[in-house]
Amino acid sequence: MSPALRVLSGVFTLIAVVLIGGGAAVFWLESEIERPGPLAQPKVFVVRKGEGAREIAARLESDGIITSQSLFIANYVGRSVAQWFGVKPLQLKAGDYQIKPQASLSDVADTLGEGRSVLFRVTLPEGLTSWQITERLKADKNLTGEIEQIPLEGSLLPDTYKFSRGMTRAALLDLMRSEQEDFLAKAWEQRAPNLPVKTIQEAVILASIVEKETGRNDEREKVAAVFVNRLRSGMRLQSDPTILYGLFGGQVAWGKPILKTEIQQKTAHNTYTIDGLPPTPICNPGRPAIMAVLNPAKTKDLYFVADGNGGHVFSETLKDHNAAVTNWRKVEKEIRAKQSEAAPAKGAAASALPLPPSAAPVSPVAEPPVDPSKAKAKR
Repeated sequence: MSPALRVLSGVFTLIAVVLIGGGAAVFWLESEIERPGPLAQPKVFVVRKGEGAREIAARLESDGIITSQSLFIANYVGRSVAQWFGVKPLQLKAGDYQIKPQASLSDVADTLGEGRSVLFRVTLPEGLTSWQITERLKADKNLTGEIEQIPLEGSLLPDTYKFSRGMTRAALLDLMRSEQEDFLAKAWEQRAPNLPVKTIQEAVILASIVEKETGRNDEREKVAAVFVNRLRSGMRLQSDPTILYGLFGGQVAWGKPILKTEIQQKTAHNTYTIDGLPPTPICNPGRPAIMAVLNPAKTKDLYFVADGNGGHVFSETLKDHNAAVTNWRKVEKEIRAKQSEAAPAKGAAASALPLPPSAAPVSPVAEPPVDPSKAKAKR
């Protein structure tokens, strides 16, 4: 063989070796990145803002999610180069990521690159005041930022909200306000005709009272009807929750028993001492309470009182209402007797326990008034 041919043969041999070796390396790399990983249990991995690929890879290895940070970097670099051939590069994004057990290195890279981070949840039930909602948000460590001002009462829509770690509390409050505005705009268009509430704000005020009066789905429309009928008749609403809100504002403890001296204490919100609606909502009502006010039951009821079983007895006349109250007093007496019997076992403090929520205290009952608009009893 001539010298030229020997050189050419050597070049081809070298090329073949390189291609074979490169192919073998690629095959090995592919098999390694697709191999099941060492993670035994699901784990949340946090990619911090500004963190580079090498820092992420090192923490993935130290956390036992991948076996080799070098392979992770090789895969990262390889996909970056391959973008010139139309392959999507790997872009690592900040966030919280749920890594499944035995996730391969390729699975981990895809999870971090797709940016579908874990969403956290915060549940804000119906009936909380805006102050109570902001306190819950302050306590959530996955949220950031300060709350400079407590939102207006009734301006937030109670619900379960999902968010990414690091979302600001102010942004979440803005979302709750926006959701409330959108819902109210649609709900207002579905209202029954000739309601005594003339604006969306008045509807929210009344809905906040309905929200605190009953938590039963089958009663909201009936409770709303009582208040609607009272507004139409010029009667005072006489709602116990308005007493508490008038005294304590947004920091009210809703389970607090109401003292007789507090019932006639004049405040801007106490519907025993003011005519019509309070100036603001007393809480943030949920969707069902708002819809109940906009579409109340068609009844003539003007009164309701607890029945001792978690519900209420509704009445059209004060005479029937007083009979229901008398029955309730018997139930109340039985409850107190049971609490007294339990006192020796639980200590003297047990005798001072308030009634359970299903047996809320009733408003005082007056003698039948001459003018229905001056009736002293509702429940």
